[in-house]
Amino acid sequence: MRITGGEFFIVTLPLRRQHTWASNTRVSIGRHALVRIDTDEGVSGWGEAPAMATWGGPGGVHYGETPETVVHLGEDYLLPAITGCDPLDIAVIHDRMDAVVKGNPYAKAALDIACYDAAGKGLGRPVWALLGGKFRDGVQLAHSLGLLPMDECVAEARTAVAEGARTIKVKTGHDAQRDVELVGRLREALGPEIRIRVDGNEGYRTVHEAIAVTTAQQEFDIMLCEQPVAGDAAMAKVAAGVSVPVMADESAWTALDIVRLHEMNAAACYSLYVTKPGGLYRARQQADIAAQYGMYSDVGGSIEMGIGNAANLHLATATRNAWLPSVCPVTTVDGAAGPSVAGVYYVDDVVSEPFGFRDGVVLLPDGPGLGVEVDVDKIRKYAE
Repeated sequence: MRITGGEFFIVTLPLRRQHTWASNTRVSIGRHALVRIDTDEGVSGWGEAPAMATWGGPGGVHYGETPETVVHLGEDYLLPAITGCDPLDIAVIHDRMDAVVKGNPYAKAALDIACYDAAGKGLGRPVWALLGGKFRDGVQLAHSLGLLPMDECVAEARTAVAEGARTIKVKTGHDAQRDVELVGRLREALGPEIRIRVDGNEGYRTVHEAIAVTTAQQEFDIMLCEQPVAGDAAMAKVAAGVSVPVMADESAWTALDIVRLHEMNAAACYSLYVTKPGGLYRARQQADIAAQYGMYSDVGGSIEMGIGNAANLHLATATRNAWLPSVCPVTTVDGAAGPSVAGVYYVDDVVSEPFGFRDGVVLLPDGPGLGVEVDVDKIRKYAE
């Protein structure tokens, strides 16, 4: 099988509600770049990049990407570089992409996902099998609240739990007093059995503030504190000053980042992405190194559509140490049965079938490749 070409799209899905966090209070989610690669055997693969201009590494070391930059680099550089390759030759494909474009992992991730999808379809095997096998059939859902007004947060959390969510992820880092009060109200409303995790998205101004807020939140039994401040040195100070595990997100993009976080004692766990390292191939390298250090993870993302969400689920199920509850959406399509709030951020999608959700777990799509069928009519409907 050889890659013969492809096509890029920019697609915007209808939202259930706006979803923001400390480092992104303005740009809406749900406007992503999609790619279809084609092969000489008539098999196509799909990929997705939820790129955002406000999203980069500590100090902006990785810069930001947008759907437009993904399309530009994909069409003009990356896709021409890998045309003629077998999509199964993923190491060669990454070598070729790295030779023509430095950085820009989201653009590379879109093509990486599409290659895995095409290779799996060609072999009649799911992506998790190409990643080495699966350890679980789905991912425990962490329902993310975003920076909503406090009463709305509590009401949405109640509904999400009633629909099956067992973990609530609270976006924080915007107002220290609110962050403590909200966690207390959520614990009171949800009871002791529901897990609560907090995510500051580098929002706290100082290490002292991050430690003070997290220490106060610990009284309400939070399970972890995600990226409260920017920079590894500051993260290490927070980790030394609190008793709950500190998770790295913005600080964990590459395999080398994992080595540095471990050496600095800056994080007990991290948020493993398909996209931040540059695709499934690089993400597995990062996860394997983390496992050697005893670091564990969730599988994070930027509220992907069904294509990217399927890639997240395949990575999560094939990675032994990715066992934390994750913000992997319950992908739905217009008119489908299922939860209306728990894990639901879009009211429609570009895939034909909704994802399964049972006992608080988002189920892995079944079938070769990513296991999803893309609805080309929905692509046309929502594409720019």
